Amino acid sequence: MSWNSRVDRVAPFRVMNLLEIAQAREAAGHDVIHLEVGEPDFATPEPVLAAGQQALAAGYTRYTPAAGLPALREAIAGHYAEHFGAVVDPSRILVTPGASGALLLASQLLAGPGDRVLMADPNYPCNRHFMALAGAEVDAVPVGPESGWQLDVALVEQHWRDDTRLAMLATPSNPTGHMLDGAQLAAVADSVAARGGELLVDEIYQGLCYDISPLSVAAITPDAFVVNSFSKYFGMTGWRLGWLLAPEAAVEPLTRLAQNVFLAASTPAQHAALAAFTPECRDILESRRVELGRRRDALLSGLSRLGLAPSLPPQGAFYLWLDISRYSRDSQTFCRQLLEEENVAITPGIDFALKGGEHHVRIAFTTGIARLEEAVARLERFLARQSSRVLY
Repeated sequence: MSWNSRVDRVAPFRVMNLLEIAQAREAAGHDVIHLEVGEPDFATPEPVLAAGQQALAAGYTRYTPAAGLPALREAIAGHYAEHFGAVVDPSRILVTPGASGALLLASQLLAGPGDRVLMADPNYPCNRHFMALAGAEVDAVPVGPESGWQLDVALVEQHWRDDTRLAMLATPSNPTGHMLDGAQLAAVADSVAARGGELLVDEIYQGLCYDISPLSVAAITPDAFVVNSFSKYFGMTGWRLGWLLAPEAAVEPLTRLAQNVFLAASTPAQHAALAAFTPECRDILESRRVELGRRRDALLSGLSRLGLAPSLPPQGAFYLWLDISRYSRDSQTFCRQLLEEENVAITPGIDFALKGGEHHVRIAFTTGIARLEEAVARLERFLARQSSRVLY
């Protein structure tokens, strides 16, 4: 049998295999600390659960319009106005099955054979893979502390080519948790516009910020495409709901794509998500954000003692991106051995970085402080043994 050759450009997401192994160890009776998957240990907020149950009881199980429930699109637009000072017409918002649905629509509209797409390296791997499936070539630009782990305007201008069609940013980013501020976002937006290109911004972790206030490129320009999600800040991972904010001229073709690709997002999930914007739910979400900040600080403190803390602490999301080159040149083997020997599950950097991923790992501070401190203690034991091994 033969497959579409573009599928060969999609690498496996190795963390999922690691999760399967970790869960098998757990089922066998091992005390596994899960720091691998980007899903905090918080349940869906009660107001959202109640709204979902009420929607089901009321029979809200039929299709919505392809672009989403009008009331939810209006609520999202109100969210932009209230928290980011951005005036957004609800008609520019398309509700999607998770942020992945939004990325699918954006990639199919904006990228194709002969187009080049700029994005940072490291980055969330699906961002690369969606563009590859669309037939585009991805120019993954290595970033580091000198650019705040972001694709800044200097790098955009350095790597832009005549056939570059699109620049994609992620702020806060996965896996590093670093952000672009308003001035930096505006500079990139202006540079891309001056070159006749398009700008796509992943704001999936937007509400989870610790050192600077959250912001949106929607408050800077109406011409950017913005991907967001109910999974991370809103705590609705399994509900599979996200949205795409698009320039007005792109709404009609995106709606046609949505009609054909997935028809509509889950109706009960959309009704449940309406409760995510209530003051009651906002209080819950903000208390969780504060707790994640405490977890970040506790983990940074423990890793600092081991000499592993990153030089630039993450400003958002719930990840730390760690350089393990003193201990290993094979992050996949490092993570597997850590799991086997100490029952701590973290993610190999090769999932995220095409360059340098073999000596980086990602740790998600998605569990309580006591468990994070225990994970650091186990990691310390592992590193003591690792130092006596031949570097691999």
